[in-house]
Amino acid sequence: MAFMEKLIGKKEEVDIEDFLNNLDSEEEDPYEGAEAFVKPMNLASEEDVKAALEEAKKGNILLLNIGDLKKRNAMKLKELINALRDGVETIDGDMAMVAGSQDKVMVTPAKVKIIKRKD
Repeated sequence: MAFMEKLIGKKEEVDIEDFLNNLDSEEEDPYEGAEAFVKPMNLASEEDVKAALEEAKKGNILLLNIGDLKKRNAMKLKELINALRDGVETIDGDMAMVAGSQDKVMVTPAKVKIIKRKD
């Protein structure tokens, strides 16, 4: 048997009581100390426009997925993009399509500008 244990390796015993006692222990917050975030969001309604503008006001950069709405309702998408553009201008932010993607729009807060390609 000793030979088989060397080949396979000994199984590590798990202290179930220790494991269960540590389930509720809090881990470190991975976002602690961050000044801003890059947040993915879906753009599908007026509430999403409001939420995106609030995040931009907080200094966050947003990657908005417009793919679903683009397929379902192009007129609604145009309306929401216009509302978003107006809101972004009032906070002195910026917005643009993400290069290489027709389904993503980037929104930035004040003092963060997007360099747009001119082909």
